[in-house]
Amino acid sequence: MTKKLLFLPIGLLLISSVFAGLKSDLKGGKIIAEDGTFLGKIEGKYSSDSIFNEYGTYGSEYSSNSIFNEYGTYGSEYSSQSPFNKYSSTPPKIYTVKNKWIYLTANTSLSPRISVLKLRAIFED
Repeated sequence: MTKKLLFLPIGLLLISSVFAGLKSDLKGGKIIAEDGTFLGKIEGKYSSDSIFNEYGTYGSEYSSNSIFNEYGTYGSEYSSQSPFNKYSSTPPKIYTVKNKWIYLTANTSLSPRISVLKLRAIFED
């Protein structure tokens, strides 16, 4: 029993350090659709270009250039350019400030990748 209790905090520490590293790699990254459309940046919720600004162009559920518009090209679970389409081979990519990229996708066959849910969890305030 004691071993399990000791393992849990160590495991949580490892997970939080991995998330911290990922957060620093992705912060400031630009999201670009397969067709070249800019879909926002990974910044704080008060930034006008942030996907986390629910009142901004890239975070609003009503904006045509938002991944959160479930009826739009970039947010519909059926669109090939949406991060929510788990079968898409052409989801958006996050281009980091370190000149690397990662798919923003629910498709577990693509790599490197991160889902919108995981991205939100990492950047929650």
